Parts: sequence; C-alpha cells; structure tokens
Amino acid sequence: MNNEEQKSGFAALVGRPNVGKSTLLNQVLGQKIAIMSDKPQTTRNRIQGVLTDERGQIVFIDTPGIHKPKHRLGDFMTKLAQQALREVDVVLFLVDAKEGKGAGDEYIIRKLENLETPVFLVINKIDEVHPEELLSIIAGYKDLYPFAEVIPVSALNGNNVETLLEQVFKYLEPGPMYYPEDQVTDHPERFLISEMIREKILHMTEEEVPHSIAVEIEQIKRRKKGNKVYVAAVVIVERKSQKGIIIGKQGAMIKEVGKQAREDIKNLLGTDIFLELFVKVEEDWRNKPRTLKEFGYNEDEY
Repeated sequence: MNNEEQKSGFAALVGRPNVGKSTLLNQVLGQKIAIMSDKPQTTRNRIQGVLTDERGQIVFIDTPGIHKPKHRLGDFMTKLAQQALREVDVVLFLVDAKEGKGAGDEYIIRKLENLETPVFLVINKIDEVHPEELLSIIAGYKDLYPFAEVIPVSALNGNNVETLLEQVFKYLEPGPMYYPEDQVTDHPERFLISEMIREKILHMTEEEVPHSIAVEIEQIKRRKKGNKVYVAAVVIVERKSQKGIIIGKQGAMIKEVGKQAREDIKNLLGTDIFLELFVKVEEDWRNKPRTLKEFGYNEDEY
C-alpha cells in the first residue's frame, strides 16, 4: 500500500474508571504501556499509544476515567479526559458489560452531548456475560446517545478487537504518519518506569493508600560494573501511617514491590536492573498545585 492510501488519526478512550481502557490499549499495541489495576482511577495522565500497520496509523489517547472530582488531582484528571474529546477524530466510549449502565455512564454521556466527533459505544468484558444479555445492554445505551457504531469486545482476551480497529480506520482520513512506525508511545522511559512501580503498589494495597501515592524517578544510570541499569525512585505518600504500610514489616512490602516492578522494568529496558526504592511523606499532595506540578500533573497545560 502506498503512502497516499494510508490513513491516520486520533482516537480517545473514555469511560468510567475501571472499565478496561488501559487493558484495551495494551491489547491493541501488543505490549504493556499503560498500567492495569482493579482500583478505579488507575490512569492519571493522558497516555498516547501508537498503532501502525499497512492500513496507516491510529494514535490512541488513554484518558483518566471521567468522574466527579474530589480533589485537585481529580480536577486535573477530569480536565485531561474532557480535553481529549475535543482533539480526536473518533471517541471510543467504553462501558462494562458485566457492571451494566450506571450513573457514571450517564454523567459521561452528558459530556458527549453536542460533540461533532463520531462516538463508538465499545461494550467491554463480553466474556463475562451471556451472549443473550448483549442485546438488552446495547438497547439500554442506544436510548441515551446516537452512537456511530456499537462494538462488543473483550479487551483482556482480544475478542473482536480487530473489528474495532477496522471500524476506526473507516472513520479516518488519508494522512501522514505522526510517529515513526516502530514507536508505540509518546511517553519517556522515566514515566513508564514510575507507572510500573505505582502499579505494583496498587495491586498490593487497599482503601485510601493506592490513591494517595505518587512515584518520582530520581535517577536512571547505567553502571559500568555488571552492565546493569541503576534506577532510584521515591514513593510519595500523604501520611506517616501510609509510609509504614508501604515499607511493611521489616521492609517486606517495599521489597516485594521492588521485586515485581524490576521484572517489568527489565522487559521495558531490555537489560538487568538494580532498583532502589525510598518512601517519603508529602502531606495532602493531591491538593497542592506545586506538588502536583512536580509529580507531572501540570494543571496549567489544560
């Protein structure tokens, strides 16, 4: 296929927290660039994933789950998601087939009103419901919004994901490639490493702790001896009690976080890793503009 026939464009992934947006992005790209967790609001930044094949290029924007914010970090996350709606060629509105339609979905649909961009209804987790239930699920959503396409998928298993891609390409115009064909994300390694560490903490902690953490990479340096890459990272929490939880009894928790994160980072960088983790307290950081900016959540950009 020559370049004149290739299509390119942007597709935003939006939806309630924890409907599988990051899982779908990783499935489409065939590798992990967005962290996954069963905790809501796992994605905090706008993550761009790039799919390039013989048909052209789709730049996917994985947004934080749209929700009613409870702090300044929540405001930042919601603004990111809403900004994405105005910048793309196609909006993919993901819903959870198993959970069913809820107030959160209706809240997002109100944000889609008056949007000229075509919106796909992508019903995720179809592997968790009986096929006969799908028709009623689809009917319930179609009453709320004139969706351009309705596509059931399983992001985890990859079911019908190729059909989704085919439909997205149909809505794109011929155009240039925005990224080199071997590039799969626009985020630097430091960001991906910090997210991999944060993911492990999300999996291993409960209640308010997962939402109260940030991870800052202090240093990435290749050591001559042993040819290992040295990574130093700081886990930031909001209270002293949370610091104790993250460190764990005799350092057991932070050691396990490091052990699990090291494998992902090793796969990302393709080399052996020496990972050193520290924990510090920054009280109420999610409501402080200065600390939000320091940790990469820059409100001024949106």
